[in-house]
Amino acid sequence: MKSIIEIYVDGIWHEAALIESGGRDRCTFEYLPEYVFGDICQPVSLTLPVSLETRQAMGECPPFLLDLVPQGNGRRYLIQQLGLTDSDDLVMPLIQHGGFNPVGRLRLDSAVAYANSVREDGFFWQRGFTLDEIVGRKSDFIENLSHHGMLGAGTTGLQGASAKFMLVKSHEDLWFIDSFAKESDIASHWLLKLPRGKHETDLAILENEAAYIKVARACGLRSYGETFHRNGMLFVPRFDRTTKNGAVMRLHQESLASLAGHRSFGIRPNHYDLVNAFLPFVTDPVNEVIEYIKRDILNLAIRNTDNHARNTAIQQLANGTVQLTPVFDIAPMFMDREMIARSSRWLDKHAKVINHYVDVIEALPLKNEEKNTVMLSIKSFAKVMENLPLTMAECGVNAEIIEHCKQSINQVCENIEKDLFTGQNGRSR
Repeated sequence: MKSIIEIYVDGIWHEAALIESGGRDRCTFEYLPEYVFGDICQPVSLTLPVSLETRQAMGECPPFLLDLVPQGNGRRYLIQQLGLTDSDDLVMPLIQHGGFNPVGRLRLDSAVAYANSVREDGFFWQRGFTLDEIVGRKSDFIENLSHHGMLGAGTTGLQGASAKFMLVKSHEDLWFIDSFAKESDIASHWLLKLPRGKHETDLAILENEAAYIKVARACGLRSYGETFHRNGMLFVPRFDRTTKNGAVMRLHQESLASLAGHRSFGIRPNHYDLVNAFLPFVTDPVNEVIEYIKRDILNLAIRNTDNHARNTAIQQLANGTVQLTPVFDIAPMFMDREMIARSSRWLDKHAKVINHYVDVIEALPLKNEEKNTVMLSIKSFAKVMENLPLTMAECGVNAEIIEHCKQSINQVCENIEKDLFTGQNGRSR
């Protein structure tokens, strides 16, 4: 089966590349000649420059395609619709049928055709809902989501275990399923995220995710918009979509797993591999390394153990700036009943964990003066960590979660103090 990868640039979908399936996780890839010699010259992946020489014979799928593979409810829906049996290598069937509205600025023409083919007559008509109707779980809204949501709300374009739906809010403050609002009516784009399950810990994790994002912002990390929680529903503003003069702009977004060349899920990467993967592409490498290390420190302190390589991504802004996206999927995952382990760690060349920040910084692929800049920034961040329990309380984190995090917060503060201020052997720095 062949599919055209389309890219959204300047308000138009452009046919950019051709992929042909050779099995569940095998395909060919090549840019279309008319795209290579056209005026756009925007790559479908930052690792794949636009050129006739950028091509792949039949083999494993290019890593960026795994960013388009649906997970969770969207995956289960597609597998049932296609009559397939789930497996880890199920890449091509899922993206060629489900990749019609993914995060970012790509889509597959075969998935668009499939989505249109299974929509019922009258499916394109949808009314808007008020926020009160949504959070009150009014029957009309829930029925629309359950009946049309998987395709209409773009669930097949999302990853993660939690049920998610793409929504938009109009200038009249009415909420629509993503696929059914006119672009000129859209004021903002959102993800509606539901709990992973019905257990009280699932509800608590989702409720505190909004507060955790506020904590990240209060600590000076990159964030976007105002995430809020209502009645077991989390509303997350999307940062891969913006609106300007009544038109929607789709921004390029690509996971660190893709940049690092990961061709499967569940890999437990070395932080240095991920840093080395994004450094060649970001506009301000030193600033992005600082942002990355601060996020890791904060994750350790507030016990967000779900730090795999697809929970961090880079984006290309409309002005061309390439940077880490705002933080997302940051929550008290230590509470999860599946006991999610910390995935990414700082490892030396012998695959041993580096526990001291002075050593973490020393091993960075940066110049000495750049390492000093990182060191000074992390030293300043230590003061932010010292006030973290109070910050968490001010941001609305539940008191029992703060209590559970106090030991990890103290440990992080002690490590920074020992490593960056006095040195491992008591030497002043």
